[in-house]
Order: sequence, then C-alpha cells, then structure tokens
Amino acid sequence: MAKKLFDYQLDETVDGYFLLKDSEVRIAKNGKKFLAINFQDTSGEISGKFWDASDTDVENFQAGRVVHLKGKRENYQGNPQIKIQQMRLTHSGEPQEVQQFVEHAPLKTDTMADEINQFVFEITEPNWNRIVRHMLTTFHDRFFSYPAAKKNHHAFAGGLAYHTLSILRLAKAVADQYPHVNRALLYAGAILHDMGKTIEMSGPVSTTYTLAGNLVGHIVLIDEQIVETCQQLKIDEQSESVLVLRHTILAHHGLLEYGSPVRPHIMEAEILHDLDELDASIQMMQTSLGHAEPGTYTERIFAMDGRNFYRPTGDQTKGELPDEQN
Repeated sequence: MAKKLFDYQLDETVDGYFLLKDSEVRIAKNGKKFLAINFQDTSGEISGKFWDASDTDVENFQAGRVVHLKGKRENYQGNPQIKIQQMRLTHSGEPQEVQQFVEHAPLKTDTMADEINQFVFEITEPNWNRIVRHMLTTFHDRFFSYPAAKKNHHAFAGGLAYHTLSILRLAKAVADQYPHVNRALLYAGAILHDMGKTIEMSGPVSTTYTLAGNLVGHIVLIDEQIVETCQQLKIDEQSESVLVLRHTILAHHGLLEYGSPVRPHIMEAEILHDLDELDASIQMMQTSLGHAEPGTYTERIFAMDGRNFYRPTGDQTKGELPDEQN
C-alpha cells in the first residue's frame, strides 16, 4: 500500500502521488518566482516550496491538480515540510481522481443530516424553526460537503456539517445541565452560525475564499441570508425573536477584532461562542496530536497562538478524529 503524507518520518525520502491543495506564486529574495505549495492526501497536508518556477511550472502546478512528488520529509520552524526534489503532473494510468486525496468527515452525509434534523425538531419557536428549515434546504448540498475552514479546524470535506453537529451535541449537554438555557435558540444559532461559509468559500477541493468571502465574510453573509429568508417567509425581520437569533449568530466570534460586529449580550450567544471555540480547539489539537509520536510535541498551531502540544509517552491513541461510521 502506498504511503500517505504523514506516514513519512523525518529525513525519509518521499515518493508518491499527492493533491496540490494550494499553490501560490511568490517572489524570492533573488527576484525569481517560486511556488508555495500545500500537498494533501487523506492523512492531512504538508507544505513545500518549488524554487525557480518557470511560467510553465506556474501553469502546470495549479491548485486542484494531482502530481507525482519526490522529495525529503523535513521540519521547518517546528512544522513538517517537504523538500521538493522532483515534481510532475500525473500521466495516464496514474492516480488522477482528486476525490481520492481529499480528507472527509468521519460521518456520512445522510447520518449527519438525520441527526441534525432531530435537533431541528427541538427548535420550538416557530419563526426560528421555519428559518432554519428553509436555510438547511436552500444550502443543503454545500452545507454537507464544504469544509468549516480553508485551514485550521475541520478543514476537510463535510467539515462544516460535522463541526455544526459537534456543537449541537455540546449544546445539548449544556442545556441539559443548565435548565435556564434557551435550548431552541442555542440549537438554531448552532445550525446557522457558520452556514455563511457556503458563500464565503469555493468548495471542498483546493478551497479558496470567494470575492464575497474576502470582502464581506461569512458572519455578515449569513445575516443577509436570514433577512432574505424572513422576507420570503413573510416573517418580520425586526421582530424580537428574529433579532435575538441574528444577534446570537452575529456575536459568535466573541470579539470585534475576531470578526463579530457585536459582542455577545445574550446568554445563548455567549454559550455558542464558547462552544464554537471549544470544538474548534479540540479538533485542531486532536489532528496535530495524531501526527505526533508519543513523547514528542506537535507542530505549532497557528490558530492557537502558535503553541505546540505535548503527547505523553503513555498515549497510544492515534489522536485523530474517530471514524463514527462503524
């Protein structure tokens, strides 16, 4: 069986087929072009630099293409990296199907959809229920196939729905523990909070940000969609119930400097922010720990202040997302 990216150990020769998840043209100090690349397969992604790139190289090695790579597994500033020695596009008869290199959520789409729908039944406020159902229908295909992020947490196909379901499960535990929490509001906010990423990002393969994603962002984009949905369903978007829902979603990044136009001023908004942070952080740590050997540190996690995390010698778990399909 062919080795995957994270099967290669430090200083080991890399020889295999991988997807170019990202390929960005940059200019080196000597004035020559190079490509900053992220290679991907189902085990994750590792960066590499293709130096002295010609115009033909720039044209050939675009994101979304499969290449045959020869190189050496190294570390750079505490992070894994591939020193590229040879790279070419795949030939006829070699792996070319992009989907076989894309990491997927550990749950099937139908399974996630069924469980999320069970939470929808518990959204007892009529306006919230109608809005959530309408938007789940409108964005269904993208919602269940898109990643939750280009990098960092849940950056795999189906990651958006899986992240949403994880938050719903956490929200249920919180609402069970604290009876005064408005369960319906928390569930509605959890389902909708990141749905704007179906507009913000391009898709599950070689994900990039759309023009709307770069200029507006997913928080404002989903608020616009809620208002449009209210207009289509003849719901007053200025009613208290809708404003409370909109606030819960608008505030879910917690701080203005993190992209929210308002800080949480409703208990459920604060809880949603906390659960969002918790799930994202655990997933990032879990992924990084899965790539570290017991008794070593992970690579630095940019989204967690550049910290790395130690995997104790007695930890024999793989540290990656559990496959819940079995």
